[in-house]
Amino acid sequence: MKDPRNKELFLDQLKKTPIIQVCCEKTGISRATLYRWKAKDKGFAEKLNKALGEGTELVNDCAESMLISAIKDKNIGAIKYWLNNKCPGYMPKLELSGKVKVENEALSEEQKSLIKKALELSGLNINDPKYDKYK
Repeated sequence: MKDPRNKELFLDQLKKTPIIQVCCEKTGISRATLYRWKAKDKGFAEKLNKALGEGTELVNDCAESMLISAIKDKNIGAIKYWLNNKCPGYMPKLELSGKVKVENEALSEEQKSLIKKALELSGLNINDPKYDKYK
C-alpha cells in the first residue's frame, strides 16, 4: 500500500484505540515509520495529534459511562471514586501549617549604591526623604 493510504488507516485506528503501539501492530506500520512520517510531514503530525485526542476522548467517555453504570449497580468502589474526584466536599484535602520568619538584613554599601544609581537612572527624585535609607 502507498503511504497516504497507510497514514489514513493508522489515523482511523488511532481514533478508535489511542495507543500508538497497538495501532502500529493493527495496521502493520512500524513505530520508526510512524515517527519518520511525523517528522517529515507537519500536516500528518497535526492529524496524528488530533486523532490521538479524539481517541482519548472516546475512551474517557466509555470509562465514564461504565463508571456511571457501576454506580447505578451500587458498586461502593465506583461511588467512592466518583465522590472523591467529582464532588468537592468529598475530595481528599491536604492541610499545611507552619511559620515563616522574615528577616530584614541591612543593605550593604554596594547594594545601596546600586539602588541609588537605579533611582537616578529612573528619573526619580532621589532627594525625596523616602529614599534616605539608600544614601
